[in-house]
Amino acid sequence: MYTLKKSIHEQAKTIYLLGISILFCFILLAIRFQITQNLFYGFLVWNLFLAAIPYVITFYLNNKSRVKLELFIGFSIWLIFLPNAPYIVTDFVHLKLSSYNIIYLDILMVFLFAINGLVFFYLSLIDMLKLIQPYFNKNAKSLITVSLLFLSSFGVYLGRFLRYNSWELLSNPKLLFEDIWLMLRFPLEHKSVWSFTLCFGLFLALGYIITKHLIN
Repeated sequence: MYTLKKSIHEQAKTIYLLGISILFCFILLAIRFQITQNLFYGFLVWNLFLAAIPYVITFYLNNKSRVKLELFIGFSIWLIFLPNAPYIVTDFVHLKLSSYNIIYLDILMVFLFAINGLVFFYLSLIDMLKLIQPYFNKNAKSLITVSLLFLSSFGVYLGRFLRYNSWELLSNPKLLFEDIWLMLRFPLEHKSVWSFTLCFGLFLALGYIITKHLIN
């Protein structure tokens, strides 16, 4: 308990700034609800909740004694939920349904939700890489980092375009893995999958490099 309190104190500024930013998200959403009298963008709250799960997992793992098995289980759960964090960036597709007179509000709102999702993503990724660092050499860590970025990008594609979610790895894994196998087996017939994975993966990689530079 003492270690957890100490860690929260050390990260208080980050948590405080995230809290202010998320509060502003909710304020913008409430303003939109008041103007339009509909709850269309309410799904952003759920998406942001899912985006926070990887960060909560790494925060928990960082602040307790753990064995390899516990870290492995935590890493597995973390990896399943990790694509939810950058997924919010793709919610910009819903802007096509926005009314012209409030498009500015919708852009600001989705942008801020997406920024918070990306912050959760990069903080969580950096923390997890620190957790597994003792078990890998520098070259292996670089390969793992790149793999995680592009696996997250692929996961975003599965969620946005094929409408899979993290829970289906547990509830309906057979159908999910059948679709993934088809994509791998016939890559030329699924060019959109790999072009999205590449482009979005490069976007995440650029953000990771910038975030690491700023933190350092």
